[in-house]
Amino acid sequence: MSKLLNLTLNLTIALAFLVIALGAYTRLTEAGLGCPDWPGCYGFNTVPTNAQDIASAQQAYPDQPLHAEKAWNEMLHRYVAGLLGTLVLLIFIICGKRKQHVRLATFLILLVLFQAALGMWTVTMNLKPIIVMGHLLGGFSILTLLVLLRLRLSKTTMAATLLSPPLNDVGHNILPIHRQRLARVQLYCCIALPIVIIQIALGGWTSSNYAAIVCTEFPICNGDWLSRFNLNDVFSLSPVAETYQFGVRDTIARINIHVTHRIWAGVTIIYLLLTAYQLLKHQPERKIRLTAQVLLVILCVQVSLGIANVMFQLPLGIAVAHNLVAAILLITLVTLLWFNQQQLQEVL
Repeated sequence: MSKLLNLTLNLTIALAFLVIALGAYTRLTEAGLGCPDWPGCYGFNTVPTNAQDIASAQQAYPDQPLHAEKAWNEMLHRYVAGLLGTLVLLIFIICGKRKQHVRLATFLILLVLFQAALGMWTVTMNLKPIIVMGHLLGGFSILTLLVLLRLRLSKTTMAATLLSPPLNDVGHNILPIHRQRLARVQLYCCIALPIVIIQIALGGWTSSNYAAIVCTEFPICNGDWLSRFNLNDVFSLSPVAETYQFGVRDTIARINIHVTHRIWAGVTIIYLLLTAYQLLKHQPERKIRLTAQVLLVILCVQVSLGIANVMFQLPLGIAVAHNLVAAILLITLVTLLWFNQQQLQEVL
C-alpha cells in the first residue's frame, strides 16, 4: 500500500471519529437546528457575526433567533464532515488509479453522499427522529467501511504474520477439528455484529426521541414500567409535527423506547461475553485473543458509561463518550470478524 493511501486512510479514520464526536456534541447541545438552513447558516457560508449580517439573518428567519454558540457547533460539524467527504473522495481516486478495492471505495463515496443528504434532511425536516437516527447510523457505517478498507489494504502484511508457527506445524489429522472451531467462533462473531448494530440504532432512536433521561433510576425505570410496556410505542413513527426538537412523543412512549434500549443492551452484553469466551477458548492466535480481550474492556467501559448517563442525567462529556465507545466497540468487532475470517481461510 502506498504511503499516500496509508496516510490518507489513517487520517480519514481519525476524522470519522471526530465527526461522530461532533455530531453527538451537536445533538446533545441542542444545536441540530443551530442553523435553520443547509449547507449555509442563515444564508451565509459561516455564522453571521457583524450587526448587519445578524439583522439580515433575523429578517430572513424571524421565527428562529440566532444563537451564535449553537450555530457554531452545527457549522463546525458541517466543516469537518465536508473535509471527511473530501478525503473519502481522494481515497476513491487513489483506489481507482491503483485498481484496488474499487467496489468498496465506490460504495464508500456513495454512502458519504447519502450521509450528506441525511444531514440536509436533518435540518430541513426539523430533527425528524427517523432521519436523525439514520444520520447517526450513516456516520458509524462510514467509519466501519473505512476500517474495513484499511484491513483489506493491509491484507498481504497481515496474512504473512497471522498464523502462529505452532498452527502451521500441526498435523493434518487435527486441522478439521481446528477448522470446525474457527467456523463456530466466526458464526458467533457474525451473529454479534447485527446485535451490536441494532443496539446502536436503538441508542440513536432513544436519543432522537429525547428519551435518554426519561428514566431516572437504574436498573428499574420509574416504578411499574412493565405494565405500561408496549412495543408499538417503540417502533411506531413519530406523529407529524412542525418541529421535532425536544421530542413530540408522550412520556409513556419515551419510557418504552428507553426501556427497549436497556433490554437489548442486556442481550448485547450477554452475547458479546459468550462471543469473547468462544474466542479466548478456541482461538490460538495471539492477535485475535488480544483483540477479544480489548472487546471485553470496551464492553465494560460502554456499560459503565450507559449507567452513568442514567444516574447523572446525561452529562455532556459522558454522553459524547458513550457514542464514541459504541463506535470503537463496533469496529473492534468488525476487526475480530476480519482476523478470524482470514485465519479460517488459511486453514481451509
